Amino acid sequence: MVLVLALAAGLWGLGYLAGASRTARWVSVLVLLAGVVLSHLVLPDGNPLREATGGSAAMWLILGGFVLLAMGYGAVVKALRRRANPPSDIRPNSPSDQFSEAELERFARHIVLRELGGPGQKRMKIARVLVIGAGGLGAPALQYLAAAGVGTIGVIDDDVVENANLQRQVIHRDADIGMPKVFSAQQAMEAQNPNVIVRPYHRRLTDDIAADLFADYDLILDGTDNFETRYLANRTAVALGKPLISGALSQWEGQLSVFDPANNGPCYQCIFPEAPAPGLAPSCAEAGVVGPLPGVVGAMMAVEAVKVVTGAGQALRGEMLIYDALYGESRKITLSRRDDCPVCGQPV
Repeated sequence: MVLVLALAAGLWGLGYLAGASRTARWVSVLVLLAGVVLSHLVLPDGNPLREATGGSAAMWLILGGFVLLAMGYGAVVKALRRRANPPSDIRPNSPSDQFSEAELERFARHIVLRELGGPGQKRMKIARVLVIGAGGLGAPALQYLAAAGVGTIGVIDDDVVENANLQRQVIHRDADIGMPKVFSAQQAMEAQNPNVIVRPYHRRLTDDIAADLFADYDLILDGTDNFETRYLANRTAVALGKPLISGALSQWEGQLSVFDPANNGPCYQCIFPEAPAPGLAPSCAEAGVVGPLPGVVGAMMAVEAVKVVTGAGQALRGEMLIYDALYGESRKITLSRRDDCPVCGQPV
């Protein structure tokens, strides 16, 4: 038995000196143990080799089992650590800003656009966009951001998929009912674009996490349906100098704007100083909403995100686009910053 342990230690040491990986060294030890066990099963009782290696295969089988358990435990711990600490190559200016041949073919229609080109597509690849809400507005925005080649997309939502969502939240499927929306959306985005990095946060956006969460992203999209979250997102985005794309829906009408006080535009609270009284702004569940409308406005939010990230065209800073689906009309209104706004009124 001492001989076998000495051989195992020698193999481990030689592997270490040769620069072999820990896994390779474990495999060499397991091969040695397998050879010892095989000799005990094949050779007759009393054979000198069997006697020199312990006389019985039982203790080597037990020892081999412990080694396998240790390797399995190590593999599980390593996998959990990788999941908790995403690799650093998703950071901007990392090797992930290079395009594969498949990506060049996929985004060719972007690259030939004069306003985007290769530099614009690269900006999208290294961009980090957070979407608040994976519902009516978030669903199409997430789909198109992933399809357009945004490299890292975060999505935060504490809700689960319900049957009543499927009339308009087309990123989710009937089979996803009961699943957290962030994970359903993640599956759909990764299936559409395997190169996208999706970070799902199955929880509600709250004051205690908002600043740390927003700090990790370049751009925020707000597709929520409650004013508490809207005002929180606005305060946090202004404090961190992040542009905020906000959309809203009701029945047949949708609206969106880019709130970016860091670039001399108004913030959300400049335009909506206070939340409306209960009952004056009913939710989609109360007032209803036509199914394709969130797709129209959510896709518009994704377009604004592409423009903000790449610098193409003129984003809706200081303007609000209002779309009336019932009559097929759209109009823009000018928005002004308020000097007395409690969020952005002071110089930025």
